[in-house]
Amino acid sequence: MTDMAIKTETRIPMSRIQKLIGQRMLESKQTKPCYYIGIKADTTELMDSRHELKKRLGVKITSNAFYIKALGLAVREFPLMVGSLQGDSIKIADSINVGFAVSAPHGLVVPVVKEADKKTLAEIATLEKELTDKARSNKLTLEEITGETIGLSNLGVYDIDSFIGIVPPPATMILAVGNTLRAAVPKDGQITIRRITDLTIAVDSRVVPDPYAAKFLARIAELLQGLKQLIS
Repeated sequence: MTDMAIKTETRIPMSRIQKLIGQRMLESKQTKPCYYIGIKADTTELMDSRHELKKRLGVKITSNAFYIKALGLAVREFPLMVGSLQGDSIKIADSINVGFAVSAPHGLVVPVVKEADKKTLAEIATLEKELTDKARSNKLTLEEITGETIGLSNLGVYDIDSFIGIVPPPATMILAVGNTLRAAVPKDGQITIRRITDLTIAVDSRVVPDPYAAKFLARIAELLQGLKQLIS
């Protein structure tokens, strides 16, 4: 008879935050019938501008700062993206508050940049760094993690090409940002190497018609590619 090694069962306790996030994501999947739309944005100028912008603005501009700013500006033009189902009507949120996912030692945390459309890129970059640091040191206040009206999750920093996010319960939409890859694309009659970023949105179909969301996502890509409106 062959001896068999006895495996020891390992249990990893979940933190309170992990349990809460799990419950909220389950609620979202069970109650929000979503559809998904993707687009590829040319972010060559955006990525190349960060060093110069750091010198000009005096603060490091992360890719998340650009996405938060782009979401804020795009929602101004497409307010239904921060709508929510209230009985037999849709209520448009009073402000554009972008919740962005941060991986912390104690679990996934979602700090919120309030009124993102009214802040400059430098203000968003400064606040995003402050909130990220506080999230990772478990020092966020209740005010800093509530009020989200639209979501952002960026896994491109982990070399994930593309993915689909789960819409957070308070919101109707989440933008999932994938990796930025170099690709050969036609430009001005020539083939050039450009940096292309994968963007995917998950949207509650009860609130937003898909053609409306498609135009919204195209506008985000346009803002990221044009860049000027993000830094003005």
